[in-house]
Amino acid sequence: MAATTLAAGGWLTPRQAFAEARNIVDLIRDDAAKAPIKVHKLRGDVSILEGSGGNIAVLTGADGKVFIDAGITASRPRILEAANSLSRDPIKHLINTHWHFDHTDGNQWLNAEGAAIIAHENTHKHLLVAQRVDDWDFNFPSSPLPAVPTETVSSEKTLKLNRSTLLLKFYGPAHTDSDLSVTIPEADILHCGDTYWNGIYPFIDYSTGGNIDGMIKAAEANVAAASDKTIVIPGHGKPVSNKAGLVAYRDMLVAIRDNVGKLKREGRSLDEAIAAKPTAAFDAKWGQFVITPAFFTRLVYQGV
Repeated sequence: MAATTLAAGGWLTPRQAFAEARNIVDLIRDDAAKAPIKVHKLRGDVSILEGSGGNIAVLTGADGKVFIDAGITASRPRILEAANSLSRDPIKHLINTHWHFDHTDGNQWLNAEGAAIIAHENTHKHLLVAQRVDDWDFNFPSSPLPAVPTETVSSEKTLKLNRSTLLLKFYGPAHTDSDLSVTIPEADILHCGDTYWNGIYPFIDYSTGGNIDGMIKAAEANVAAASDKTIVIPGHGKPVSNKAGLVAYRDMLVAIRDNVGKLKREGRSLDEAIAAKPTAAFDAKWGQFVITPAFFTRLVYQGV
């Protein structure tokens, strides 16, 4: 899931977002049609394109550009402009970190540009059929075949492209049941997809296998995979992070899971648990985005 920006660059509150849109999915797509794409150059020929759905990583080189996530189709001209500012290499490869539309909506046009698509086998499964996300109250139609990955990962896969190694690893059910990390060891870069939201409460998609305990397990795996020098790319939030950010995120998830679990074991209803403000210690830092403290409490409550 992505957040949404106003033309002035400020964030919509969730209340504004839901009031102004037919649904949040359409609002995200409408926003991507006009949002600028910001380029963040990292190291080892890797950059981040920020502003279209999830944070997109691009690896340039003689084997053709490798995209990690596809963003929203409405951003196509600005994504191409930003990618061409990095190099004139053709786009040859696309890795989807999971199936959600803000990471796969651009699959079809990137495939038309020449990108072969690889993803976890559950991303392949979800994109082939109509899919409902209950917490967004939205039904996604099946994707056109050019948007469906042609190569799949079950647990791990290693790609060698542009003088770099790309290690694709399945987390197990976390944000969804289709989440992959992508590590580029030569550059010491870790793309976590939506298992990591930097500075904001995450969405957890119970409709397709996500759960709070899986999110914590993935957060632990990310902490273990990172060194103090690793550049960490989150799915959402500020696009350049580090191990300290992963640790703070993991600790936040564990504390809130424990707080909500205690309330639920005491027999508190969902409304009573929300009223008890189990996220209060973290709201100033993490609760200022589309996933509000109340919404995140509800997501955690479902899974404890």
